Amino acid sequence: MLRAVARKLSVSSTTSVCRGISKIIRHYCQKTPAKLRISEAVSGAETGASVRVQGWVRSVRAQKTNLFLHVNDGSSLQSLQIIASSELTDPLLTFGSAVEVTGTLKKSPHQKQAVELEADQIRVVGKCNPAEFPFKIKERHSLEYIRQFPHLRCRTNAFSSLLRIRSEATTAIHSYFKENGFVQIHTPIITSNDCEGAGELFQIEPSSPETEENENFFSVPAFLTVSGQLHLEVMSGAFSRVYTFGPTFRAENSQSRRHLAEFYMVEAEVSFTQSLEDLTKVMEDMFRFATEHVLAHCVEDVDLFHKHVTPGHRDTVDSMLKKRFPVITYTEAIDILNRTSQKFSFPTHWGCDLQTEHEKYLVKHCGNIPVFVTDYPYDLKPFYARDNKDHPEHTAAAVDLLVPGVGELCGGSLREERLDLLRARLEEAGLEDTYSWYLDLRRFGSVPHGGFGLGFERYLQCILGVDNIKDVTPFPRFSRSCLL
Repeated sequence: MLRAVARKLSVSSTTSVCRGISKIIRHYCQKTPAKLRISEAVSGAETGASVRVQGWVRSVRAQKTNLFLHVNDGSSLQSLQIIASSELTDPLLTFGSAVEVTGTLKKSPHQKQAVELEADQIRVVGKCNPAEFPFKIKERHSLEYIRQFPHLRCRTNAFSSLLRIRSEATTAIHSYFKENGFVQIHTPIITSNDCEGAGELFQIEPSSPETEENENFFSVPAFLTVSGQLHLEVMSGAFSRVYTFGPTFRAENSQSRRHLAEFYMVEAEVSFTQSLEDLTKVMEDMFRFATEHVLAHCVEDVDLFHKHVTPGHRDTVDSMLKKRFPVITYTEAIDILNRTSQKFSFPTHWGCDLQTEHEKYLVKHCGNIPVFVTDYPYDLKPFYARDNKDHPEHTAAAVDLLVPGVGELCGGSLREERLDLLRARLEEAGLEDTYSWYLDLRRFGSVPHGGFGLGFERYLQCILGVDNIKDVTPFPRFSRSCLL
């Protein structure tokens, strides 16, 4: 009898353990909701799946039985609609609050090809007081208005679209150079060179110098770079195609819509070339490649600008891509300007530097598409520009790319590879000692070469039609303004 009782207890104990193990197995085998970006969720690829999304609330609408939200995480312009029971309402669930939502993705019964998330759980992870938030839920704010809030404007539709476009354009430019055999060089931000020779430099000094008075931290005066060109020229003695893409700085005392103290430049150098056509081909091909890439990969973001910020600009962009960029000489440009009846603020004569008003007129004269202007007066260009030796006019083998709405986008030249001419130019400027290393490049295996620089923010202005350069960079720095 005792043995029978023991057997019953043993069976009962085993059954209990098995049930416990079964519960544990079911618990750990339950599929965890997949975490998706909003862009992945709205694509509809995971319809029917249990998912988890995180983002910021763009709109809230409570009804008697249901709660409707739109949530965005910055991965796309389109927000994801969340439908939940009114039981999930939370007083912290407001416009601007950060949330984590778990539920099932379903096709919307009201809109074709639309997806919505039927929420099982909504958790507020970051609260926001909409009464104090500078952006209102039902208002469309201008670029000028949101510019006042550099720490918050990334949360608006327009600026989040701009930042996605900027990111995609950066990717496109790197892709173009990679596909065309260029080697990327990380040129220094701190330099002892003044590439442009304009003197508009930010000098670098320690905030709490440990060095003696009048002694430089780097032993020589050092500055924030205005261009990576001279460092690229060093590299072009070993690599036939090089480029750099990074920040540059100009201490230009201007608050105009055209100028920044910090901006990004795309710069390239090509060795074994004696033709400006080789440079203009790279400029034009890169412009087309990057623009077509952005139009293909940022459809909704570009449309927002072309429909609501700069209506009609898409026609200008399409026109730029359909036609080859014409080429005119500086002399021809001056003739065009002198023949027009339009009045300019700055005079036009052979030897003058082209101003923005002149550049924009030339663009319109050529059909409102980008135009190359070549062979500028020798005295207008820096010491490294190649002398065309074409007296009496005396020009340099230099080229600018002028584009609609902006004016100058790219500037480049063939570089003076002839040692005697380069030395004479440096002696004339009193720079022979400062640039003795630059002369060495010509002494040791120098080849004919050339290069150019493209202002990245101006490129974005060109393709989007944005008038103020401060609206195409995340944190604009300019005279008397360095917020954040």
